[in-house]
Amino acid sequence: MAPNETFQIVGIIYLLKHFGWRWVGLFLMDDDSGDNFIQVLDPLLSKNRICSAFVERIPKQAFRFTHQVYYDKVFRLDIYLTDPKVSTLIFYGESITAMLLFMFMKYIDQSIGKVWILTAQIDLALTSLHQASDLQVFNGAISFAIHSNELPGFFEFLWTMKPFWTQSNSLLKEFWEQSFDCFFSKSNGPVESDEECTGKEELKSLPGHLFEMTGHSYSIYNAVYAVAHAFHDMNLLRSKYKAVAESTTDELQDRGTWKLHLFLQGLSFNNSLGETVSINNHGELLSGFDITNVVIFPNNSYLKVKIGKIDSKAFEGKEFVIHEHLIAWPKYFNQVLPISVCNNPCYAGYQKKKKEGQKFCCYDCDPCPDGKISNMLDTIAYSECPEDQYPSKDKVGCIPKIITFLTYEEPLGISLVVIAVLFSVITVFILGIFIMYKDTPIVKANNKDLTYTLLISLLLCFLCSFLFLGKPLKLICFLRQSAFGIIFSVAVSSVLAKTIMVIAAFMATKPGSSMRKWLGKRLSFLIVLFCSLIQAGICLVWMITSPPFPELNMQSVTEEIIAECNEGSVAMFYLVLGYMGFLSLVSFMVAFLARNLPDTFNEAKFITFSMLMFCSVWLSFVPTYLSTKGKYMVAVEIFSILASSAGLLGCIFFPKCYIILLRPNFNSRQQLIKRTHL
Repeated sequence: MAPNETFQIVGIIYLLKHFGWRWVGLFLMDDDSGDNFIQVLDPLLSKNRICSAFVERIPKQAFRFTHQVYYDKVFRLDIYLTDPKVSTLIFYGESITAMLLFMFMKYIDQSIGKVWILTAQIDLALTSLHQASDLQVFNGAISFAIHSNELPGFFEFLWTMKPFWTQSNSLLKEFWEQSFDCFFSKSNGPVESDEECTGKEELKSLPGHLFEMTGHSYSIYNAVYAVAHAFHDMNLLRSKYKAVAESTTDELQDRGTWKLHLFLQGLSFNNSLGETVSINNHGELLSGFDITNVVIFPNNSYLKVKIGKIDSKAFEGKEFVIHEHLIAWPKYFNQVLPISVCNNPCYAGYQKKKKEGQKFCCYDCDPCPDGKISNMLDTIAYSECPEDQYPSKDKVGCIPKIITFLTYEEPLGISLVVIAVLFSVITVFILGIFIMYKDTPIVKANNKDLTYTLLISLLLCFLCSFLFLGKPLKLICFLRQSAFGIIFSVAVSSVLAKTIMVIAAFMATKPGSSMRKWLGKRLSFLIVLFCSLIQAGICLVWMITSPPFPELNMQSVTEEIIAECNEGSVAMFYLVLGYMGFLSLVSFMVAFLARNLPDTFNEAKFITFSMLMFCSVWLSFVPTYLSTKGKYMVAVEIFSILASSAGLLGCIFFPKCYIILLRPNFNSRQQLIKRTHL
């Protein structure tokens, strides 16, 4: 009567998982029970990511070995037992199997310590009687045993026993002769000692493990009680049907109602220790296994210390109990938990990669690729950080990303602000000069209304760069590209109007020319208004269909969250830029054609240079803008706005300011008339 052996195998799996032993060796008894054991154990090992480094079968009889087989067996065992990676060995077999294993191990270097896991099938007491000198191999072993308990008064009863209590008890006399190394004069067996047994030897003086209440002994004790209870129940049932007719009783007996095994099935009772003993319908004991630590002393006596249990009747998750602090490991490990793995674990920042042709417990450790992390040992798959975090340098954790945008406080932002303010002041200064000298010939000759419009639009261009600085807000994102596009269109349209007015003024000097009626303010106003309205229409469509909006860009830069304005429609954004480019190209072509007109009216040369600079800036803007990320994209656009505006301001107005302020003698009607007739 014993528990289901499958539960012992489950306990072994629990034990291996608890201590992290993933690479273990197996020694099995070479018979049907060994085959059944490995058939149940092997799939459970795989399911729990545990591998068997080897499986070695030990025959039950030594005479089955030839010399060659014997040496081959020793050679294999030498390889297995000297492998430092395999620190844990599972032994499944009986005492005779263990003794055969000891026979092979005599010729093997055992300096590398091993932790043996022994199943309940082995009886160390019997093993120690036959091969006591080899028992040290199992020092520190962890042994499974059928649950047992100490019986009150049992030891005292044993110690009072004497060999002459009964003449028929030859087993007791044989035990006495082996235990005390003596012989009885009337013994029929071979005499192996010179000392005669007196019968007065004290059993109490023998090592305690010889009288251990093993699981097998406790099971026999419970089995006797179980049979007694079954007989009792059977007799009760007999008496119940005693008054029934004999024919009926015979019928019941023929059906097997009174068979003993029927009363054993499902039996449950309390033994003399108060423990509940239950048997299922298959005759298996509904009990668990004790887990013990085997401590072997120099005199080959041993002690089994209970360190845990595997209980079939416990609640889920409570079946396995182990008290690790009670374990005395083999001396080789210096009380440090033994490690039994195929290779060192993959630490955080690495992932397991299977080695080709080897079991899954043997693997390489590959570092995590960029953007991935692993924060545990032996990670099978990488993991990704949340969008608002990025992997640390060692790829073992995630670091929160910093929200960034182009601010007024950082050096780049300060530099752009200073430049914008400086050019704004210069523009205001130039506008003041032109207002102050509005009645001078050079101001009148260059269409002062268009000049004022151009200067004001350039001032607004410099100021609109401030819309791109600071944290993007909904209203700012909605307005800034449209404001920039419309203001720049007004500026370029003013330049185009000035160029067209130069050509119209020259053509109007010809006799009978019809262009004179167009030389008023109406033509320049219509040109600026028409060109600007087209850009305004484009921006209006953009705002209605797919307006820009603020967003947090977490993808562009690894370590930053970029607070930026999403343009809504990239196509509309480049359409705005394209229209500005078209206006500037037309202005450049018209100015280039008008470059050879008389100097009196001609500012086409300056406009040509300004448009050339304007086009160069914005042509270089597109690839630069596309190749940058984050706040530097904003900085590129601000720089392009400032550079192109400064180009217009410098090329068109600096020469005039030079004449007005430094060469006033050229700013006279006589000088203009003189230059006209040259």
